[in-house]
Amino acid sequence: MTFSNNALLPLLLGDHDRHLARIEQKLGVRLACRGNRISIAGPTIQVAAAEAALAALYRQLERGEFIDGPKVDAAMRLTDPTTDPRLPLSDLPAIRTRKGAIGPRSAAQTAYIDLLARHEMVFAMGPAGTGKTYLAVAQAVAMLTSGKVDRIVLSRPAVEAGERLGFLPGDMKEKVDPYLRPLYDALNDMLPGDQLTKRMRTGEIEIAPLAFMRGRTLAHAFVILDEAQNTTPVQMKMFLTRMGEGTRMVITGDLTQIDLPAGTRSGLADALETLEGISGIGVARFNNGDVVRHPLVGRIVEAYDQRHAAVKEHIRERHS
Repeated sequence: MTFSNNALLPLLLGDHDRHLARIEQKLGVRLACRGNRISIAGPTIQVAAAEAALAALYRQLERGEFIDGPKVDAAMRLTDPTTDPRLPLSDLPAIRTRKGAIGPRSAAQTAYIDLLARHEMVFAMGPAGTGKTYLAVAQAVAMLTSGKVDRIVLSRPAVEAGERLGFLPGDMKEKVDPYLRPLYDALNDMLPGDQLTKRMRTGEIEIAPLAFMRGRTLAHAFVILDEAQNTTPVQMKMFLTRMGEGTRMVITGDLTQIDLPAGTRSGLADALETLEGISGIGVARFNNGDVVRHPLVGRIVEAYDQRHAAVKEHIRERHS
């Protein structure tokens, strides 16, 4: 591969050729750079994937974007010959916020962003680190700042406290903030600090535990329920029926991480069995291969899943 802009080449390679080493390790190819040329050696399919990833990264640099390790990983995921992102890399959907465009980092995220744009209600399920909540918050902020919704409402079940918030020390904000911190973190990535503070003060952005949703009708809002696997069927029905005119809803969760008391059915599982296939409702599913945090997170999730499966198999054999 030949690259015309020598000033961009060091950014493509990374410090001490770090980005090339990352591609070599992930795709099982050999890369060598001489002058403004990078040669790729290896199996045909892997060579094609490396070529597509390098080309995509170079185009990002030409657009003035910053390249880091996660961006390199994203380019490789989206050019993986075993997946189907459905669109050319140049045409992938993006969520545009005041802090810039947020694009997909996996084929599953590509489909999810498309669902967020087209459906009034979206369920997103999968392990931690797949971007379920982050992209939902990004879409909410984009719609708020463009005037398509009047406010954002973000909610989580405070299941760790059994919804008995009165037993916790401090005022109500101090009681619920620890459970809602991931939502604050995502918002901080999307909006300048002064804007976030102002919009929260005026009520344009509201963050509240699920218990506070009862009895309300939410119109012209973008509403996100995070950690929805920890709702009961009654709580989930209550939440879903808060939907008013001009409102979008996103429900995210991980059915392998249910913290409800033993024997309590998850409202997320119940809702999916009841509602999947209804017109206007989209469902996005992520797996361990879609984890976009540190690569070690994906391996940790996979290891726990394998151990859990082995334990279940052992119990089944003992009872058979």
